[in-house]
Amino acid sequence: MAEAGDYVEVHLMKLIYEGILLEVPKSEKGVALLKLDSGYNIGFNKKDVSYIKVLRKAKEKIEEIKIEKDSKKPNIAMIITGGTIASKLDVKTGAVKWLDTPESLFKIYPELFKKVNVLKIEIPFMKGSENMDSKDWKKIAKVAEKLLNNQNIKGVIITHGTDSLHYSSAALSFFLGKLNKPVVLTYAQRSIDRASSDANLNLQCAALAAISDIAEVMLVGHASTNDDFCYAMSGTKVRKLHTSKRDAFKVVNSKPFAKISLDTITKISDYNVRNKNKVKIDLKFEDKVALLKFYPGQDPEILDYYVKKKYKGIIIEMIGLGHVSTKEATVSWTKKLKEVIDKGLIVCGVAQAIYGRLDPLVYSTGRELLDAGIIYLEDMLAETALVKLGFVLGHKDWDVKEKMLENLSGEFNDRLEK
Repeated sequence: MAEAGDYVEVHLMKLIYEGILLEVPKSEKGVALLKLDSGYNIGFNKKDVSYIKVLRKAKEKIEEIKIEKDSKKPNIAMIITGGTIASKLDVKTGAVKWLDTPESLFKIYPELFKKVNVLKIEIPFMKGSENMDSKDWKKIAKVAEKLLNNQNIKGVIITHGTDSLHYSSAALSFFLGKLNKPVVLTYAQRSIDRASSDANLNLQCAALAAISDIAEVMLVGHASTNDDFCYAMSGTKVRKLHTSKRDAFKVVNSKPFAKISLDTITKISDYNVRNKNKVKIDLKFEDKVALLKFYPGQDPEILDYYVKKKYKGIIIEMIGLGHVSTKEATVSWTKKLKEVIDKGLIVCGVAQAIYGRLDPLVYSTGRELLDAGIIYLEDMLAETALVKLGFVLGHKDWDVKEKMLENLSGEFNDRLEK
């Protein structure tokens, strides 16, 4: 008899479906639920089901993996924060749920231990990255600082959800400053129970990155849709460019640090190298910052909202080379921008276009806005700019314009790369 968790064939009159049989809520007794190999769930009216054939019984007991330290392998530490990479299938709901303990993570990813010893595990919280904020970034940074200053640990892996991963990587780049060892954020777009999961390769590549000489905050994940290699990407120059593809994260306006296969790391661009310095975190941060996208015809009075709510600064995603509507438009932003800037609101500009840099000096429109007091952030990514503005404004004694235009953590690139 088929039970929840079994891998089955569901036979209908003319069609056959394969997948994992899911537990059905008591309120839906007349329904059969199946998780397909694609990862999607499908429901059937039991009256339409001819029979269900069990192809493989669910494992009632998972064999425990005995973790033994190997003195010949380098030691790393892990910070687990949640996300798909730290989740597994729940046969009761068909959804995924958090792995309960570090041990359960090890049972699912035994390949990790072929390369390294995981000396320490820290779990500051477990949540989806869509629910994170600056308080969570600070928690991760505090744990990372402690691990980076442990002489027995060669590098740190952070598992994280994908939704806001590039915000967290930017925040850690600024909070941690100049590193002595690798800090590697990695992820999974698809949970480990799916045949197309990217979790295993990402984690194995992350392990190699963690013991490399790349002393940077980096994101490591699939470089293509195939299971062939990963890229190590700068925490301030990476962006999620696809909602579901395995190679969703791409370096923008720069190059990856390295190409990582299961056995080798090939350097692609320059990076800070491993050293014996002590890491000292800087967690000063101003939360009253915002990211605003300009669109044609937009009423500039939206800026009054941020002044009224006592925001300290905003990042505007501008069109073209750094434009919003000016005095020639029916609705001009120039006067309002100067007004709110004079009231103390810091306004910075970034590009709406994914690639390229801003240049306000090409057209009169840009020069007019530059005169109004906008700080143009060249090729900096919008998400990185938002985080950096919060970081800079958290330091009350800093010159904001000077620091926003200073290359603190590789957020600017003089020579743009597609």
